[in-house]
Amino acid sequence: MATTPLGPAALSAYSPAAITRARQQAEELEGVFLQTLVKEMFATTQQSGETGFGGGFAEETWRGLQAEEMAGAMARAGGIGLADQIVADLLFVQQAAGPCPARPSA
Repeated sequence: MATTPLGPAALSAYSPAAITRARQQAEELEGVFLQTLVKEMFATTQQSGETGFGGGFAEETWRGLQAEEMAGAMARAGGIGLADQIVADLLFVQQAAGPCPARPSA
């Protein structure tokens, strides 16, 4: 689905709460995506011995936590621009779908 970036005029149609909520969700999704990339990057590095962490389960756990934190920090710092597109798409899809009867309107 091709959408155009939402400019200031288009954003004025949405409540600040809706924009903030969409932005948070988009940053979380971008963080998950970046976490997957960082985990794959760590998977290609040599474990144990030369790393100084001794390898094993503890190192694997630490690397997972480090990947999660690095990805979250990257997403909060602007990420790779994925969140910006996701926000636009979320708002566009919500507008196209109209009000959802199963969800109270905000």
